[in-house]
Amino acid sequence: LGMSKSQGCFGYPLSIFFIVANEFCERFSYYGMRGILILYFTNFFSWDDNLSTAIYHTFVALCYLMPILGALIADSWLGKFKTIVSLSIVYTIGQAVISVSSINDLTDHNHDGTPDSLPVHVALSMIGLALIALGTGGIKPCVSAFGGDQFEEGQEKQRNRFFSIFYLAINAGSLLSTIITPMLRVQQCGIHSKQACYPLAFGVPAALMAVSLIVFIIGSGMYKKLQPQGNIMSKVAKCIHFAIKNRFRHRSKAFPKREHWLDWAKEKYDERLISQIKMVMRVMFLYIPLPMFWALFDQQGSRWTLQAATMSGKIGALEIQPDQMQTVNAILIVIMVPIFDAVLYPLIAKCGFNFTSLKKMTVGMFLASLAFVAAAIVQVEIDKTLPVFPKGNEIQIKVLNIGNNTMNISLPGEMVTLDPLSQTNAYMTFDVNKLTSINISSPGSPVTAVTDDFKQGQRHTLLVWAPNHYRVVDGLNQKPKKGENGIRFVNTFNELITITMSGKIYANVSSNNASNYQFFSSGIKGFTISSTEIPPQCQPNFNTFYLQFGSAYTYTVQRKNDGCPEVKEFEDISANTVNMALQIPQYFLLTCGEVVFSVTGLEFSYSQSVLQAGEAADGGLLWAEYILFAALLLVVCIIFAIMTRFYTYINPAEIEAQFDEDEKKKSLEKSNPYFMSGANSQTQM
Repeated sequence: LGMSKSQGCFGYPLSIFFIVANEFCERFSYYGMRGILILYFTNFFSWDDNLSTAIYHTFVALCYLMPILGALIADSWLGKFKTIVSLSIVYTIGQAVISVSSINDLTDHNHDGTPDSLPVHVALSMIGLALIALGTGGIKPCVSAFGGDQFEEGQEKQRNRFFSIFYLAINAGSLLSTIITPMLRVQQCGIHSKQACYPLAFGVPAALMAVSLIVFIIGSGMYKKLQPQGNIMSKVAKCIHFAIKNRFRHRSKAFPKREHWLDWAKEKYDERLISQIKMVMRVMFLYIPLPMFWALFDQQGSRWTLQAATMSGKIGALEIQPDQMQTVNAILIVIMVPIFDAVLYPLIAKCGFNFTSLKKMTVGMFLASLAFVAAAIVQVEIDKTLPVFPKGNEIQIKVLNIGNNTMNISLPGEMVTLDPLSQTNAYMTFDVNKLTSINISSPGSPVTAVTDDFKQGQRHTLLVWAPNHYRVVDGLNQKPKKGENGIRFVNTFNELITITMSGKIYANVSSNNASNYQFFSSGIKGFTISSTEIPPQCQPNFNTFYLQFGSAYTYTVQRKNDGCPEVKEFEDISANTVNMALQIPQYFLLTCGEVVFSVTGLEFSYSQSVLQAGEAADGGLLWAEYILFAALLLVVCIIFAIMTRFYTYINPAEIEAQFDEDEKKKSLEKSNPYFMSGANSQTQM
């Protein structure tokens, strides 16, 4: 066993490779599960966006609070190795429970494709999530520290490099899972009814978690396992409490001051503990600004994805969905960590600049602040291209002539003549209170007034056909979400028609009426039209033209001379034009900030829940919000920089050595009183 402890590979303890592999699998498992959680809530449980994000952020916050518990269990009770193993088992069970919770056949007794008792699924998934939070949070502080324990003294360089490799493993795991898990989700599966395969998408992370656990246990014989220290936390708390109490008792001027308030604990606690607590306190003081950094940093997940949804994902030959842009962060980390480690830091050192870890953290915050400035600039560009939707008392109207005759439409201050199957170029904006009269007519027919309650703040389409018929239908009041495209159909046949497009059904659209919008991702979509009125020899299959990102169209279905259907498309909302590639600079700055900041070792991440609540802000002021984030980060950065000016570096090992030395002297003194006095007299001379 003594042999195996010292086995090495490239100067690293062999056990390290098991620990890194374990972390890779665990992070893949965690991010894979977390990545589809919101979609699982909205699609499977049919929860609305607000409830889904609230539960999601509660879960994430729980994951970030659990490390405190994990550290306590490891330090005072089980030790790191046993804590990692036992909590990984809890974690694996949690992953298995949530994948079982997503099997709709579990309660779907009538085989209609929806679970008969949703509460069973909800309860199971909440139990699963609680176990996962306990697992992932609990082992988080132990795994990296356990890795650090494997190094001998004098291996500081390797140990620091290990933390970089460890950070790489985290990001490689999260990168692969954010690419792979969504692919699993879109597979179809099920015993009685086919639908999105959540059991598979949750099951793969669960299997990987089991693999991670097995890998970790295989390395068991090689690990250096330090014994738990006894409950260090309670000792620390008692010492601090005693110091404060003692200081308060001796508050009068009669008692001499002591150098540090913790020195008031000397009566009862040994100096080594006191000096250790002092070190911890000083570092803790520096951690105060960090949650702010992580809270702002975490905005990229939600906020920047919303920004990407208003952009075009066609980058050269590639086509990227808005929620895939986040992978840029993970890809860049995998590239940047080695560059910083092997190229940039050594260069800075060569130039003679002492780039301490606190300076690195300050620079990291500054870079992250610049990232939000970049995001604001991109947002300003996007805002120029977005359509103007009605606000307050305004309404917007456009007219679409779906008949075979020319129609005249008179609106307040405007007269419009529309040929058959044509529409007004744009939406016209009116004040709902000043909307006096709208009249329609066709040549040779009487004028008809349009009497309809137009709803304020709404877009409306006025469908007209000869001689003087009309119908008002609602339009979309915002860009389609997630960069999808809205499509609706208008039926000009006399009978009902049904359209099936990419698996979605527009059922029984009545004559001279519009269906609701349904939403589709980018690409060419095929659709079929069916109706009793269509002769059997007609071709029922059609294709849309190439759909891009964030557009909306109305397709009219009309009869050709041979009785067969044909379609014509009309644009309601134009596609996004600003390219998603423009987000790369902000991701690059943020990633550089993160690499400098986190690899410096302070994964301080209990911040999550601070700023997450205000999710969807008013679209008009997003750029201002990014500027606000940038300013906040800059303020934190400046405060941090000032705090670090007053921080002096200490080497804990040196202080420990000093205590060891003193103890040796004391024991010598006890055994040989002459030895010390002789030494003293010499130093006095």
